Amino acid sequence: MLEGVSGKTQLYGLIGSPVGHSGSPAMYNYGFEQLGIDAVYLAFDVQIEEVEKAFQSVRTFNMPGGNVTMPCKGEAAKYMDELSPAAQMVGAINTFQNKDGKLSGHITDGIGFVDNLKNHGVDPKNKKFVVLGTGGAATAIQVQLAIEEAASIDIFNIKDDFFVKGEETVERIKKFYPDLNVAIHDLLDADLLKSKLAEADVLVNGTTVGMGVGSTKTPISDTSVLHKELIVADAIYNPPKTQLIKDADEKGCTTVTGEGMLLGQGKAAFEIFTGQALPTREN
Repeated sequence: MLEGVSGKTQLYGLIGSPVGHSGSPAMYNYGFEQLGIDAVYLAFDVQIEEVEKAFQSVRTFNMPGGNVTMPCKGEAAKYMDELSPAAQMVGAINTFQNKDGKLSGHITDGIGFVDNLKNHGVDPKNKKFVVLGTGGAATAIQVQLAIEEAASIDIFNIKDDFFVKGEETVERIKKFYPDLNVAIHDLLDADLLKSKLAEADVLVNGTTVGMGVGSTKTPISDTSVLHKELIVADAIYNPPKTQLIKDADEKGCTTVTGEGMLLGQGKAAFEIFTGQALPTREN
């Protein structure tokens, strides 16, 4: 790859910390190579208090685009000239584009999740969702489900600091979609959760419960609420099959694992900042 670097080579990058584990440079540089784009993608370890300076550098170096990861997603949104509707509702970005010096911010996590659902034959339109969690991934999913015209979105989270964040998300979604049935509830209200799941089409785990190879943790300890008509999707991709997915499989549910969401959000980001589809080794 370095053999092709010239004075015209453009720079893309990932901003966040830590970034040493990220697979984004390999994925996007492969895409550049396959498409003949004269560009390189690097990872930059940036602390949250350094985000403003980082985007000054984006403008100075005329970087065409890139990505933002934790813990910088919310802070980065402050330095955009414009935000996509989804990014406005989420209050954070994971992708930016620099077009003629104007920075636009986007969030593609929810796009990746919905893309993964659709690849498994599940169209969110007019479906009832129960979404667990109010963190970054869960919020992006909730917002994208609203954009995709879900029939209802019931959010469940324990009453901690993130519950307040969930309440704010509900308010922002309602400003854009006042007729949408969206609400947040206490995850510890087992009876309410059970009743909402009985009516739901899709259960989504947007929490980190169950993450990590060998984990047997699950956000749904009472597996009796997993009925066979329920579609169960997990945002977690490591392990490929969480305990929740295993339990849902045993109950006869249709299940959707998280690896496709990871690839989907990356593909959406690449298309935003290059205008081209990301080639993958699968295609």
